[in-house]
Amino acid sequence: MSKQTIETIEQFEELFNKHEQFLFVKNSLTCPISQAAFEEYQEFAETHQDFPSYHLHVQDSRPLSNYIAETFGIKHESPQALLFKGRNVVWNASHWKITSEELEKEITQ
Repeated sequence: MSKQTIETIEQFEELFNKHEQFLFVKNSLTCPISQAAFEEYQEFAETHQDFPSYHLHVQDSRPLSNYIAETFGIKHESPQALLFKGRNVVWNASHWKITSEELEKEITQ
């Protein structure tokens, strides 16, 4: 269930039918800060395989990245982690604030 790449708006919208809550990470393939944050996300996803977590690569899924920013009123950043509950973003973080420990803390609140 964890670490699945989502590339389209349709795939993203389907997540709301599957899960009450899930983690979503926006990642840049060319940014070293994004790479560090993505490694933290991967560590989190490996140790929390029962928690639904998904990601996109901004270069491959720009329309979806823009859709999320516009639909949920969250300024686009990369890297960026978003915790959804229902159809609401209840927490988000970017850059060096994305750590495995922080992601774990947020899903247990």
